[in-house]
This record gives sequence, C-alpha cells and structure tokens, in this order.
Amino acid sequence: MNDRHDFPGEWYGWRLAGRHLVSPDGERITRERLSGLLWRDGMELRLAGYASRRKAEADRRRSAAGPRIKVVIVEMAELRKNGRLAS
Repeated sequence: MNDRHDFPGEWYGWRLAGRHLVSPDGERITRERLSGLLWRDGMELRLAGYASRRKAEADRRRSAAGPRIKVVIVEMAELRKNGRLAS
C-alpha cells in the first residue's frame, strides 16, 4: 500500500506522507496543526476587520497599486461663465 501522494503544479515538492503534509524542505505538519494555524489566521483576519482571506488579499492588491487619485481640471473662464463652483 502506497500512502505517499505528490502534488503537481503550484504545490510541486509538497506531498502527503501518511498523516502528514510534508514541505519540499521535509518539514512535516499534521492535520490538527494545520487546522489550528488556519483557525488562528482566520481570527487575526477578523481582528483586522476582514470577513475572509479573499477580501484581505483584494485590499492588499488595491493598496499595492497605490492610492486612487482623481484629478479635476476646471478652467477659470468656465467657472466665471457658469458662475458656480465645480462639484
């Protein structure tokens, strides 16, 4: 019986060996430990005000792109002609 399963693609190098997830470096983690790490990560996200990892990553991508700045150019002649400020 073979209880070793290798993962393809992005998970290349990782494998399941018995009851452990094994990293490419050979570090082993049990299901219970992984579950605990995921629980802690979820609680830290909630403390930071996020409902999910997906929302936190979307905010990180938006902030990495830089702040969104809207520039409005109003010509003085137009302002005088209409007699009101642009809003």
